[in-house]
Amino acid sequence: MNKPNAQQQQKKKVRTAITPTRDEDFPIWYQNVIKAADMAENSPVRGSMVIKPYGFALWENVQRALDDMIKDADVQNAYFPLLIPLEFISREAEHVEGFAKECAVVTHHRLEQNADGKLVPAEGAKLEDPYVIRPTSETIIGDSMSKWINSYRDLPLKLNQWCNVMRWEMRTRLFLRTAEFLWQEGHNAFGSAEEAHEDAMKMLGIYERLYREYLAMPGIAGEKTADERFPGANNTYTYESMMQDGKALQACTSHDLGQNFAKSSDIQFQNQNGEMQYAYTTSWGLSTRSIGGLIMTHADDDGMVMPPKVAPYHAVILPIIRDDATKGKILEACEKLKEQMRSIGLRVQIDASDRRTPDKMWDSIKKGVPLRIEIGAREVDDGTLTHVRRDLGRESKTTCATAEFMGNVQAILDDIQAQLYSKAEAFQDNRINAVSSIEQVGEFYKEGGVGFVSLDSAHLGSEALDKIMKKYSLTPRCLPFEDEGKTVIIAKSY
Repeated sequence: MNKPNAQQQQKKKVRTAITPTRDEDFPIWYQNVIKAADMAENSPVRGSMVIKPYGFALWENVQRALDDMIKDADVQNAYFPLLIPLEFISREAEHVEGFAKECAVVTHHRLEQNADGKLVPAEGAKLEDPYVIRPTSETIIGDSMSKWINSYRDLPLKLNQWCNVMRWEMRTRLFLRTAEFLWQEGHNAFGSAEEAHEDAMKMLGIYERLYREYLAMPGIAGEKTADERFPGANNTYTYESMMQDGKALQACTSHDLGQNFAKSSDIQFQNQNGEMQYAYTTSWGLSTRSIGGLIMTHADDDGMVMPPKVAPYHAVILPIIRDDATKGKILEACEKLKEQMRSIGLRVQIDASDRRTPDKMWDSIKKGVPLRIEIGAREVDDGTLTHVRRDLGRESKTTCATAEFMGNVQAILDDIQAQLYSKAEAFQDNRINAVSSIEQVGEFYKEGGVGFVSLDSAHLGSEALDKIMKKYSLTPRCLPFEDEGKTVIIAKSY
């Protein structure tokens, strides 16, 4: 008998919808998942993106869930100007130092044609006082707070705005790091340091709930080290989530600003003793970066995998039409099912396009729709349907009575949500590596280790640790609340 040659012995490569795969080239895989799911694309504006309808529907669901939680915390939505006077930004020295290199500045208020007929800033239209396109809004919201707060009776004042910001990034990546991005930024003012600290922690807890319960993303909640704090903050709190390449994503931040910004913005109030004092403020934010995190947590080599709670659609219904004679009754059954599912609060679409059935199936797979439902002539006659879970694939293909499906569909979606979280949590937990020495940090990453390293926080600030972190492009991600900051999480990050 002839022995198989090396090529025959090699395991046959499985065909995937996304190439290269995660293991072959994670950054390119990430970009191709976004393209295949039709979520976003680069725009003509350098470093900015166009969020397409499917990607924006995902953001809207994230936004809706978070907005409800924010309002439950007695925070009011408002809106503040896009343009911030340069003088405002300059008031807080540490703050401006942190953002100066990323600021886009408006210097003219009119265009004119030059000798070549091209539009250029008009020579006579230069602004005496330039404006900065907001990189964040502490200063301009602080200006309004200084007018709205006069007495302790005006406190607490809790404000949030949903908006866009601009930070002039040189190296951009869709959703993760773009010059312009969408976010919410909350800014709260209190009469005491204790209230401000409690608020900063509370808002981080809201973010943690959003990530765990809605985006099915586990993470580590903790405090940023002094070097990683938000410029001008007393303390910064974060939720660090592990991506499938083992890198950390700072999923959100919440800042206890003490009286620093209150002093620079002159936010004072008369207390119960009739004395004037500065308020204590917090700020907190979450951006479209959360979508990048969701992609890198759940997507696979066939495309997106959407957690049902934030998925643009819970299900897509595919009419399986083989001839014109049965087309009418199949579409009628699909429409009836769609209305039944929508009546119980589910987001459902019918793909009645004239594309081939396999193309429709792969489209729903690449977009990560949690449930795919197929209805053909046989299903209509039998009062059944066939459904497939995106997280489990073809192994989950099930045919059942329509009434049975309607009784179970919410439980199926809940199980998908739970299983996605469990899978991501197991991935993270298995890749948090506790080490006992600085040398072991270097050894782990030298050997190509994937994941986080947990080290005694007493080593922070040492020259030896700083040298190793610089060598392997590592940063201290946070001091976990879980062990009261006794350890520090170190990782490569986005």
